[in-house]
Amino acid sequence: MSEYVLKVEGINKSFRQNQVVKDISFEVKKGEILGLLGPNGAGKTTVIRMIMGIFQPDSGLIRFDRDYIIDKKRIGYLPEERGTYDDTRVLETIVYFARLKGLKKGEAEERAMNWLEKMGLKDYARNKMEELSKGMQQKVQFIISVIHNPVLLVLDEVFSGLDPVNQNLFKEIIRELAAAGITILLSSHQMNLVEELCDRIFMINKGERVLYGALEDIKDKAGIRTVSLKSRKEISDFNLKGNNKVLNLQVNGKAASFQVLGNLSFDNILEMLPEDVDIDELSILKPPLHDIFVATVNREVL
Repeated sequence: MSEYVLKVEGINKSFRQNQVVKDISFEVKKGEILGLLGPNGAGKTTVIRMIMGIFQPDSGLIRFDRDYIIDKKRIGYLPEERGTYDDTRVLETIVYFARLKGLKKGEAEERAMNWLEKMGLKDYARNKMEELSKGMQQKVQFIISVIHNPVLLVLDEVFSGLDPVNQNLFKEIIRELAAAGITILLSSHQMNLVEELCDRIFMINKGERVLYGALEDIKDKAGIRTVSLKSRKEISDFNLKGNNKVLNLQVNGKAASFQVLGNLSFDNILEMLPEDVDIDELSILKPPLHDIFVATVNREVL
């Protein structure tokens, strides 16, 4: 039996005759980063709010650390809708929320200063929240969500509004937290970042599960490869063998790219290429998560 920290079992939720979550089940293991994906209005925020105990499911069960009682002091939550008290100072804001999670004042202050230094905000500890940029405020709210060393950390659009430098900082910290054994449920629309961080994903659309499993398994099941090549000389004629399996062929000077249907091997794809092409570089890639997401939402079959 897998060691899970969060297990969602057949939950359903309706609002005024409109069922927004339909028989959703998944689990998140200790130290795992699970990507919770879905288009706007798919029902993921409702799922998160049920996990947090803000909403109760109409039916189904949610187990936290093998119990049916959600212990909020052991959960960290960074909601999509950010909000802090503008006229309070950074350090006292963090300490206030840390004490709500059960930390003593001295320990809360020490941890807060360590986190502020880690986030590059040590010099802003005495500033009011309203004096910080939005990115800085987001760092403070992230600190609030992790300062008590939660067992489960729920991050909803954590990368929204961050510049590339701070995205990298957050990615590094999220990996460190997972390596330390913290279980992370990560909801984001930024597929490239989800792909970098998550080993498994759970995707919901119209309230229903549409994808669930290891990212590499999902890519394999998509049944498509993207092929790119560069030739040492100009490409004049590029007739592929078995071109009934080829999509989106593009030839430009010494470069060509196309997609091929089916989980073909490297040798199979080589056999499709024209014999007179003098290959300099060749790459064969599985589809990015972005393409799988779009195709799944649009009910396209890759």
